[in-house]
Amino acid sequence: MSHAAPVSASVGAAASEARAGAGMALGSMLCVQLGLAASVGLFDDVGPEGAACLRLAWAGVVLLVVVRPRPSTFTRSGLRTAVALGAVTAGLTMCFMAAVARLPLGTASALEFLGPLGVAVARGHGTTKLWPAIAAVGVVLLTEPWQGAADAVGIGFALAAAVCWAAYIVLTQRVGDEVSGIRGLAVSMPVAGLIALLLTGPSLAGDLTPAILLAGLGLAILLPVIPFALEMLALRRLTTTAFGTLMSLEPAIALLVGLVALHQTPGPASVAGIAFVVAAGVGAARTGARAPAHAAEGRRLMAATAGPSA
Repeated sequence: MSHAAPVSASVGAAASEARAGAGMALGSMLCVQLGLAASVGLFDDVGPEGAACLRLAWAGVVLLVVVRPRPSTFTRSGLRTAVALGAVTAGLTMCFMAAVARLPLGTASALEFLGPLGVAVARGHGTTKLWPAIAAVGVVLLTEPWQGAADAVGIGFALAAAVCWAAYIVLTQRVGDEVSGIRGLAVSMPVAGLIALLLTGPSLAGDLTPAILLAGLGLAILLPVIPFALEMLALRRLTTTAFGTLMSLEPAIALLVGLVALHQTPGPASVAGIAFVVAAGVGAARTGARAPAHAAEGRRLMAATAGPSA
């Protein structure tokens, strides 16, 4: 009996799974950037910190209700790591929203992407030393220091978000290695929401209306609930290298969403800068995948260049 037909069917099924995974990853990135663009509409009402607080608080509530995590099912180490992940998620989201309030969406996303790029380079080998230099050229083009008009505070917030995203990646992979399913996320996100409420809630309370609360719930579903679910489904179908390469396109998607949804027209230097950062991200992702022994665990949540972006 010929084995050609079963092999062909297996290859076809794998290709179909890969296409589905790629579609999910792209859908996740689009949801992230649309969610960020939609959040800008709340800035006038509650400010960037308030918009971040609403998203995190509602996302925490949704995940608690849907997943209902039980602390007794966690190891002590897993629970500690999930709580630490929540703290980093709060810092990432709030710093990035503050950056978006001061910088074009594409620029803020490209600067934030230096976090996962740094993780991919640190875990890579050989030619990965080239990617920081390429990314550095992109950062110079994005910030245009020769113009003297760059928003230093916005750049600072974006770089702080990059540091938080790097920590988020490391902690997410640890949670994924220790906790099955999305139970770790159902702990980390409520922690992030609680931290955001402690920092921003008192000043936010007087601005809340039923319409703003409803808008916050909708934004939380758009970002981060749906993107996180899509990313986890995608990672079951793609290798970490393929997933990381796809996620490297996020700054370019942010530029397009900023152009269409927020009417932020980038200059030639910004377009070139984002192209350099995307190229560095693609290269680093393809040479910075996790070792085979850890590949199965790493696919549970995030690859080296994945994350909530905010």
